[in-house]
Amino acid sequence: MASEIRSEMENDIERVLLTEEQLRQRVKELGAQISADYVGRDPVLISVLRGSFVFMADLARQIQPYCRVDFMAVSSYGSGTSSSGQVNIQKDLTEPIEGKDIIVVEDILDSGNTLYYLMQVLQARNPASIRLATLLDKPERRAKPIKSDYVGFTVPDEFVVGYGLDYNERYRNLPYIGVLKPRVYEK
Repeated sequence: MASEIRSEMENDIERVLLTEEQLRQRVKELGAQISADYVGRDPVLISVLRGSFVFMADLARQIQPYCRVDFMAVSSYGSGTSSSGQVNIQKDLTEPIEGKDIIVVEDILDSGNTLYYLMQVLQARNPASIRLATLLDKPERRAKPIKSDYVGFTVPDEFVVGYGLDYNERYRNLPYIGVLKPRVYEK
């Protein structure tokens, strides 16, 4: 039964863009880079739910020696394929960030609308530092002046799913990142 469901999901994938191995290797490299940048400090990784939870879990395990984690839920997509431009904080942080080194961990930097807003909100809370780590970057779609400090991969302007990224809350559990067939989201 499980393999039938996986097969059904995979039928919706046009092609694999990033394999499990490519993801694993790049996350390991990002973890090493962050570890070197934060020697002697305890950065707080803030996962922007829900898309970044897989990336953040893997990234946190690659950071040495310490890091803390917290979560925010922010929405600007609804069930569509592009940002609405309206940003809503659905779940805020559980701990204050004033004076702390913050790394916002996001699945994809697309238009930049959501992250631009979120970074302003977090900056107003007076952290010691704030950086952005994104698994994927689509610079050709950028509408706001925002850039990631740590980028996993720069990807083309295609609709991607897997490894935490979704379409209509589906496909997050694929172990790779794939390009979704247009027939799925053009219904």
